[in-house]
Amino acid sequence: MTSIPRYFLGDGLSVSRVVSGLWQIADLERDGREFDVDQAALAMSPYVDAGLTTFDMADHYGSAELVAGIFGDRAERLTKWTPKPGPISREDVREAVERSMTRLRTDRIDLLQFHTWTYADPSWLDALFHLQDLKREGLIRHIGVTNFDTAHLRVAVQSGIEIVSNQVSFSVLDARAGGAMAAFCLAHKVRLLAYGTLLGGFLSEAWLGREEPDWNRLPTWSQMKYGRFIRAAGGWEAFQLLLRRLDEVAVKHGVTIPLVAERAILDNEAVAAIVVGARLTKSEHVGETVRLFDLELDDEDRETIARGRKGLRKIPGDCGDEYRKPPYLTATGDLSHHIDAMPPPYPVKPGPKGRTLVVSGTNWEGLAGFSRAHRMDDRIWISGTTATHVGRAIGGNDPRAQFHFIIDKIEGALLSLGAKLEDVVRTRIYVRNTYDWEDVALAHGERFRHIMPANTLVQADLIGDEYLVEVEAEAVAGS
Repeated sequence: MTSIPRYFLGDGLSVSRVVSGLWQIADLERDGREFDVDQAALAMSPYVDAGLTTFDMADHYGSAELVAGIFGDRAERLTKWTPKPGPISREDVREAVERSMTRLRTDRIDLLQFHTWTYADPSWLDALFHLQDLKREGLIRHIGVTNFDTAHLRVAVQSGIEIVSNQVSFSVLDARAGGAMAAFCLAHKVRLLAYGTLLGGFLSEAWLGREEPDWNRLPTWSQMKYGRFIRAAGGWEAFQLLLRRLDEVAVKHGVTIPLVAERAILDNEAVAAIVVGARLTKSEHVGETVRLFDLELDDEDRETIARGRKGLRKIPGDCGDEYRKPPYLTATGDLSHHIDAMPPPYPVKPGPKGRTLVVSGTNWEGLAGFSRAHRMDDRIWISGTTATHVGRAIGGNDPRAQFHFIIDKIEGALLSLGAKLEDVVRTRIYVRNTYDWEDVALAHGERFRHIMPANTLVQADLIGDEYLVEVEAEAVAGS
């Protein structure tokens, strides 16, 4: 019998290299359909008996946590917390973690993975710092994140959050995670949990040579979602070319297209495991999955797959951008089935002569008598901003991490004033150390390349030994 390899994520936690994802439980319960949680728990046994002992779920995957709780601790149970946008208190975090613990019938969560809908509101960092406290307390074994981009994984890690994993979309069609994200993870002992490796079942013989489907009449949320990925990557014809090349490799090895697609991602050094959906009580593919570990791809196979990808376009943005900015590559094409509203990140108050002010809550604003941002008509001025959040320095000794958090604060101020980052017309950057200029300039390119504001970068002796960079900005609303 084939032995299922495992990956050691951190102290006390190893996972099977194929993780069974339980997101389809929510789909099975859609529109109020009845779902037998006890029967679903029994359906987990064949996976565990075969060595596929790790299951992934979330607070919003319907009854998934309840099912895993009924099954018990024979499995590693990875769950997620996806709070609504807005302020997050220490009490909110504890309540969310304890709720999942109750549903999972455990006194400690193996891996708690955090998702945020926006980086412009610093509450995402509040949540991670509170989760870090609960880890020290013993309620969480390890902290992970999900759908984080490279810049903000950097911010979190360099701010001292002990993150062991980032769960992101990663497939032979969506290769975003294989670039800067994989490089950062390898350098900082974070590993990827790759989902979407089969594009909701599109990467299979069942779709090879088929006519383009009616995108408005697909039966599952997964297919609705990954249909958008296929269209964003170049459309059905380009996708069929990829399927043909995958089929060539599959025929060569006497396996199926899904196994080739999974193996290609599992071979990435930064990937700890792939997450493959399990439709408990409906179907199981344990025997097929186990065959994955007998498959080895060679250089010729990888070249064949690369030729299949040549007709594809890059999925826009970095990892997780499909949940934070257009084009939203979600089942519905927007965030309407996830969140109701996006509240302003910072409070605003009236200023003199009809002006509007934003305050971000740092001590210096009150002591020195200034606002974070100041709007008069369509003009917005944003004060010199450092990587500070409620008295805490963010980003450690990494100038790029500090810069990204600063831009988040600037974006949060703009959003609070009814503007957006694309309205920025000028940035001024001050760096403490001349040798940091290139890192900061590259980070500026990541955030502003599509905007191209006027820019000045100078070396200056900043106030506060912990600060490596300071930024101020000007914007014209609606520009």
